[in-house]
Amino acid sequence: MDLKEQNRKYWEKRAEGYSEVNKEELAGVQRVNWTEFLCRQIKDSFPDRTPQLIRILDIGAGPGFLSIILAEQGFSVTAVDRAENMLHEARHNAGELADRIEFVLADAEDLPFSNGSFDVVLSRNLTWNLPDPEKAYRSWLKVLKPGGLMLVFDANWYRYLVSEDTRNAYDRDRDEVQKQGFEDYNIGDDFDVMEKIAGELPLTDRVRPAWDAAVLEKLGVRSVETAEDVGQQLYSRKELVNYSATPLFMVKAIR
Repeated sequence: MDLKEQNRKYWEKRAEGYSEVNKEELAGVQRVNWTEFLCRQIKDSFPDRTPQLIRILDIGAGPGFLSIILAEQGFSVTAVDRAENMLHEARHNAGELADRIEFVLADAEDLPFSNGSFDVVLSRNLTWNLPDPEKAYRSWLKVLKPGGLMLVFDANWYRYLVSEDTRNAYDRDRDEVQKQGFEDYNIGDDFDVMEKIAGELPLTDRVRPAWDAAVLEKLGVRSVETAEDVGQQLYSRKELVNYSATPLFMVKAIR
């Protein structure tokens, strides 16, 4: 079984549990934090456009958190994931909003859309998990309109596998989570399976988001900027404690 298929099978199995995390976000401060943040970023790029006239592609949509909150604001949203169970969870989580989201089973590295189909392309916690992230970025830029906005949210997940300093910080996070009585998002069934997969993924030992910015510049985007710790604006207290060693970053590019 190749790495991509191992990955897909892992996330098919994780879909139900991951969906519970998304439900927690939808019921928590994250819903407001992410909605306000994303709407601000999109409005800055399209100040004269209403949400209904902006097409958004959510790549690696998982159980649907970003797709749901954006559809709720009136945007035209297409949610893509390679795991069918993830899309099943996303439809369920969307409830009445499901009819306003297009759900597409597709490979993030080879999107099935026409050139220039979307005004906004975004992803969250996906690029680290791709066997060929540069190929994915090429595909994403292809379906993005000229002048369109790309927003990538990610972290240096599993860097503790290759960095002793990160491992020490990661272990301190586990201790602090327990001390504060929070659920530990990094403990559960089959986490050892993903560690094995992550050890073979190309971005595990890259310095990010510098790597992403360099690749996007090479691919010819009009502009690219990064923000090192947007989790401070978006995360709940529980997430901040869980992910102190792996802060959420943002890559923002204009095609």
